[in-house]
Amino acid sequence: MINSYRTLTAAMASAVKKTISLPGDLARETEALARAEGKTLSAFIQDALRRARIERRAQDLQGIQGYWSRKARDQGILSEKELQRYLDQ
Repeated sequence: MINSYRTLTAAMASAVKKTISLPGDLARETEALARAEGKTLSAFIQDALRRARIERRAQDLQGIQGYWSRKARDQGILSEKELQRYLDQ
């Protein structure tokens, strides 16, 4: 419990306050969702931004994987075994 309190305190000490503008309907919906999850509005938005960051990184990774998969196919590499043979050359 003490470690989690220290971590929370450290995170809060490094927090940067920002003011954002939301359309009324989006603000009301966001506040209702935060209440439903038992979170503060700030915590709810932080979680949403973290999820968005993770999703963007996953999309970036898929793009990179797609690029290298196409490159491998262009070289005739269609399996992991063929890739290993290619790399061992």
